Amino acid sequence: MADQITLTATVRTEFGKGAARRTRRAGLIPAVLYGHGAEPQHLSLPGHETFLVVKDHANAVVTLDVDGKKQTALVKDVQRDPVKRNIEHIDLLIIRRGEKVTVDVPVHVEGESAPGTIYQLDYQSLTVTAPATDIPETIVVSIDELEEGAVVRVSDITPPAGTEIDTDPETAVVIISVPRASAEDLEADEAEAAEAAEGEEAAAAPEGGEESGDES
Repeated sequence: MADQITLTATVRTEFGKGAARRTRRAGLIPAVLYGHGAEPQHLSLPGHETFLVVKDHANAVVTLDVDGKKQTALVKDVQRDPVKRNIEHIDLLIIRRGEKVTVDVPVHVEGESAPGTIYQLDYQSLTVTAPATDIPETIVVSIDELEEGAVVRVSDITPPAGTEIDTDPETAVVIISVPRASAEDLEADEAEAAEAAEGEEAAAAPEGGEESGDES
């Protein structure tokens, strides 16, 4: 896991959509901190620093500095504008050293399958339970030298120490196959075959029909 980054947060005293828009116009990101039975705390986070943390790390763990008090938190949810993709709001979960959390971790495919084959990644992420302060950045899946038809299931994956994969063990994560012709290629082949058949029919047909005339 990457080193924890400290974000200096301020307590928000205004709420609602209007207040949230004013917060974002000021270059800050509205957030809420909750967990361990504590009352939810509404915060404003520094926009640029927070964006970098969320951009580079899934399940980022940060140290919040709120009025001089330090608190470790997990970035639990990031809400973005559906069009501009700007961060609109962040949910932060209070965590303690030694406890475990359940999160989704991205899958990273490593290695090269057998020559002439490709891999299909059926799951972009897997649900895991991991130490709150040591969440893996990725779950590595090796496909080195795997042949056509090979299937890597959850049960075949070795997670980092202290991490358990919660997804069904029989779930197929990666499938190795040989590339098939694309639909466009097949259509082109069919059109070419049809054109060739028409040419053969035209070549086989007589050049002219029988002439008929009136008998006198």
